[in-house]
Amino acid sequence: MAPLQPVLLSGGSGTRLWPLSREAYPKQFLPLVDDDTLLQATWRRVAALADTAPIVVAGEEHRFLVAEQLRQIGAPRPAILLEPVGRNTAPAIAAAALQAMAAGDDPLLLVLPSDHVVRDAAAFQAAVRAAMPAAEAGMLVTFGIVPTAPETGFGYIQAERGGAEGVRRVLRFVEKPDAATAQAYLDAGGYYWNSGMFLLLASRYLQELQRFRPDILAGVRAAFAAAARDGDFIRLDKTAFAACPSDSIDYAVMEKTDAAAVLPVDIGWNDVGSWSALWEVSAQDADGNAHHGDVIAIDSRNSYAYARRLVALVGVDDLVVVETDDAVLVARKDRVQQVKDVVARLKAEARPQAVLHREVHRPWGSYDSIDIGDGFQVKRIKVKPGARLSLQSHTRRAEHWVVVRGTARVTRDNDVFELFANQSTYIPIGAKHRLENPGSEMLELVEVQSGDYLGEDDIVRYEDAYGRS
Repeated sequence: MAPLQPVLLSGGSGTRLWPLSREAYPKQFLPLVDDDTLLQATWRRVAALADTAPIVVAGEEHRFLVAEQLRQIGAPRPAILLEPVGRNTAPAIAAAALQAMAAGDDPLLLVLPSDHVVRDAAAFQAAVRAAMPAAEAGMLVTFGIVPTAPETGFGYIQAERGGAEGVRRVLRFVEKPDAATAQAYLDAGGYYWNSGMFLLLASRYLQELQRFRPDILAGVRAAFAAAARDGDFIRLDKTAFAACPSDSIDYAVMEKTDAAAVLPVDIGWNDVGSWSALWEVSAQDADGNAHHGDVIAIDSRNSYAYARRLVALVGVDDLVVVETDDAVLVARKDRVQQVKDVVARLKAEARPQAVLHREVHRPWGSYDSIDIGDGFQVKRIKVKPGARLSLQSHTRRAEHWVVVRGTARVTRDNDVFELFANQSTYIPIGAKHRLENPGSEMLELVEVQSGDYLGEDDIVRYEDAYGRS
């Protein structure tokens, strides 16, 4: 049996879960259902099956989130393929196949979106094992979810009728239907939700991609051949990858090939594509309410609330209320698909809430802008153990640092010194400076900036451990 190579697709932006999911920190990196993030839960599901470390396909801006979140749960060091631009799943899986075959192997690729929920991990693992013989024989196997309702938010797969349960040939893929068509599919039987999960030999996928979309394969081969390799990161060449056509594996291959097969599964799957979907997979009280955080519900039913601060629901039904540090969403549960329209308006108005949270994550830790006014800004800064910021300077602002917890090693021009809790220092305008955490616990400090311009682009980097210019 060919080795099993997990491929975790981590390129989504999750705009329908705004304001919690944002472009710089999308839903796969959030602990939406339990303590694990969706990415971490995806790896845990497949870890018992995997014969090798995962290949993760992600955007350049998410590379450190991927590496850090998998490190936190003890996953083997992944190969992280970085897409300079999004090109959908057909090119992403092709790049993963080339990486998987680079050492001369031809593994089975288990391709999994990293932002889905699967409640029954044992059933998922059993399904993968059941699909392996067909995939090794050259079939391109997808996993079809046994439908529980006439859902209009998913594409469907019609399968060949068979007397026995198991892998069967795909008759056709169909787009998201209207309600009447979805009900007809449910009544007829033999139709399954398209999960976006696949099991296929790396070489077979590349053969079929060459057969149907040689332009995509040529573009990915060029981008992979010219990729820059930096430790665990494999940066696909930007020029070549940007020139590659964008298409999904469904359109590019699965709808055209005669090797498409589907295994119907009942694994507690949900793509968590909206707040109402998250309500469905969350634990609910006797009144149908699902809560995350500090929430009080009085005489309220079938509602979902996500809170950082105290949120009280009184006399409401079928609502979604999501509260973050810088935005609040209130929506009817049956209208949450329109959250994407809010994000579109924010982007059109160039508002930062479309992309960033108030707390912004960086490879070294994070910063949280807790107050801002005319000529000043206050940030709470966290630096991970052993991490350091770039050696940098600012042309229009000075900074005052007060250590709250941990040990700070400070470089200020030619001086290097350490600060401890309740100690502070001053960084003048133009001074070359660096902040490091030499300790074993998180360094936390308060930074007060003062000057006539406080934008993040007022920075000159002289030296950086993370490859940022």
